[in-house]
Amino acid sequence: MPAAFMLGWLLGLAGLHQLAQLPPAHWPWLMLCSSALLASALLLRCLPGAFRVVLLLTLGLLAGLGSGCLRAEQRLQARLGPALEGQEIEVQAEVLALPQAVQGFAGGPGWRLVLGLAPLQGQVLPPGAPRQVLALGYPAAGQAPWRACERWQLRLRLQRSPGLANPHGFDQALWMLEQDLQARAQIRPGLQQRLAGAPWHCLAHWREAWRERLQARLGSGGAAGLLVALSVGDQAAIPAPDWQVYRDTGVAHLMAISGLHITMFAWGLSALVAALWRRSEALSLIVPAPRAGAWLGVAAAAAYAAFTGWGVPAQRTVWMLLGLACLQQGAWRWPWPLRLLGAAWLVCLLDPWAVCQAGFWLSFGAVALLMSQGRTPEAPGWRARLGALLREQGVVTLGLAPLTLILFQQLSLVGVLANLLAIPLVSFVITPLALAGIAWPACWTLGAWLAAQGLALLALMAAWPVAVLSLPVAPAWAQAAALAGAALMVLPLPRAWRLAGLCLLPGLLWPVVPRPPPGRFELLAADVGQGTAVLVRTGQHLLLYDTGPRWGGGADAGQRVLLPLLRALGWGPLDALMLSHQDLDHVGGAAAVLRQLRPPLLRSSLPPGHPLLQGQAHEPCERGQHWDWDGVRFELLHPGPPEPPRTQAAARPNHRSCVLRITDAHGHSALLTGDVEAPDEALMLSEGQVLPSEVLLLPHHGSRTSSTPALLAAAAPRLALAQAGYRNRFGHPHPEVLARYRAAGIPVWQSPGCGAWRWLSGEAWPTCERQRDPRYWQLPDLVAQPAPGEEPEGPDP
Repeated sequence: MPAAFMLGWLLGLAGLHQLAQLPPAHWPWLMLCSSALLASALLLRCLPGAFRVVLLLTLGLLAGLGSGCLRAEQRLQARLGPALEGQEIEVQAEVLALPQAVQGFAGGPGWRLVLGLAPLQGQVLPPGAPRQVLALGYPAAGQAPWRACERWQLRLRLQRSPGLANPHGFDQALWMLEQDLQARAQIRPGLQQRLAGAPWHCLAHWREAWRERLQARLGSGGAAGLLVALSVGDQAAIPAPDWQVYRDTGVAHLMAISGLHITMFAWGLSALVAALWRRSEALSLIVPAPRAGAWLGVAAAAAYAAFTGWGVPAQRTVWMLLGLACLQQGAWRWPWPLRLLGAAWLVCLLDPWAVCQAGFWLSFGAVALLMSQGRTPEAPGWRARLGALLREQGVVTLGLAPLTLILFQQLSLVGVLANLLAIPLVSFVITPLALAGIAWPACWTLGAWLAAQGLALLALMAAWPVAVLSLPVAPAWAQAAALAGAALMVLPLPRAWRLAGLCLLPGLLWPVVPRPPPGRFELLAADVGQGTAVLVRTGQHLLLYDTGPRWGGGADAGQRVLLPLLRALGWGPLDALMLSHQDLDHVGGAAAVLRQLRPPLLRSSLPPGHPLLQGQAHEPCERGQHWDWDGVRFELLHPGPPEPPRTQAAARPNHRSCVLRITDAHGHSALLTGDVEAPDEALMLSEGQVLPSEVLLLPHHGSRTSSTPALLAAAAPRLALAQAGYRNRFGHPHPEVLARYRAAGIPVWQSPGCGAWRWLSGEAWPTCERQRDPRYWQLPDLVAQPAPGEEPEGPDP
């Protein structure tokens, strides 16, 4: 009976997170009242058993949906109000989590902080001010960096964070909602005064001290990052290249505080306590030694999990250990599915958004697969134990393979071998050394050396030609069939059932990727913030026009947006890369794209000797170049042959932007303009290069130095797109430019409100990712987008 209630609760939460908007304010209370009435009905013992199960399932569903709605509404109301966006406020701020060092473009190294805000003494926070923000700041000259649990007086500039919206991409808005981060903030220079140091009881302070002591001995990068992650839960300490190796070899789950690490820690302490407890006859008469060891082991596991950040795998392990201790205390025997379901319910009761995390499904899935195999008597000898380990690893790898492909669109084919090496090394050697180093620092040195050797071996495996399998996202029916098939293959069932499970996998492993019809092309302008990145696909070819910006901390749009997007959509290989010019908001992600996709040709206006041209087949952009792919014509309208610039302004890279016009077999066309400005537009018009184009990418992101009336009259677009970041510091697109398009009757989409913008040549209207897949946590008042009913009459393309 409890299983039906808990399952209904989880289903209610899962349904809630699919909603485009929350129900009206009174609905959650109605749901909770209805669940109370159903609970009263369950008191009638005369109800049939099946009917009571249905009632319990419904009760759990209504209760989960109602409580989740209340929690979500509470957090949404706490978010930054639109009236305060862009404003500066003076507050008292407490550093709530471990500060993370980032590399900024200006001001040198900076820090990313989670701040809890409170009013200054004698003041109040303005209405709509957030209580917890994600802040970025640069210490003033001579100022010590911010430290965990300190209190400061700061001036903050506040901004909401809609995040990027790309197909199957990371949802930053959801992540901030789950973390209860109600806004972004920038710490302004000037007023930065420390009010109080860290109190002794703050866990984050001790975690930071542990991290600093470890990094002082080993340095801040390389193997030291792994030891920091394993001891204090700071996964950001692991360098990005190392993370890529761990992901490609399927061992990334070990490079954080996993359930295995916490269970091992609790089991060791429990065994020690039980052994010492038995030495006291008086204590053993009060509480049996096994129970004392079990409860102290649970307490130790909870303390370790809290100290290391309280992630979902850690929560699942603590609740599982707590449940086992309760069952042992009450001499109850619950079947393993009920124990696992109870742990999942407890996790989601405390964090309703846990079901949206990949780690939730992978963590509970792995434990469920292992529990489903049942207990087998241990055979003597190392061969038998090695065989049992191989069987367990094979069950987990095969059983989670479809789920891993669904969540990440890639699967490590060397994962079994890599885990056989990494599990004992990381869990039984490196993790204990990382924990013991606080007492004996020499343990850290040994642990770092072992971590470096293990990483080198994993890097060799990751370099194998078939180390990683990448597949596009399959339809929902194929995903469900593959999950069921994997379960049938690994569960202890007859051979016929396992063969049947194998027959359910092809839909996921060989998904059909739709392509544009012959003679037509498709545009996908990725949401990359303040920058440009447009994918152009024909029936058999793919071109990428610009690669978006580079951000602070070594991240860029190529690695974070474009590569996952191409993998998820199944588009590829990349036949050509065109970089319009050398500004970082256009070429910031180019290095990652060139390194991973290795396009056979790079077209650009980059100057000779540019780092991106090294070892790469390159063809400079020049007016008059053209080629045909699958009945679609590509032609360059700008720039002309290089000439010595007459003025310093004329030497700006914007004036050498590659302007590309694409025309399908039916005359539908698009014009991609880079960052050309008014003189370049006039030059193209004087040479007769600008022809009518159905779609126009706003020149220079909508800067008022571009989009002249003459260009709009000559191109006569029916649709226009401004690729720009949310509330970017340049003010793109400029209101004067938008008014110019509006006066010409040209609807303009903007990236912040649209997300990824997609158009198939010949279609009347494009699609926006935010409108295609809306969720209740998205900002409701983003830049309004044109609606199909508002489409003005445009020129005949």
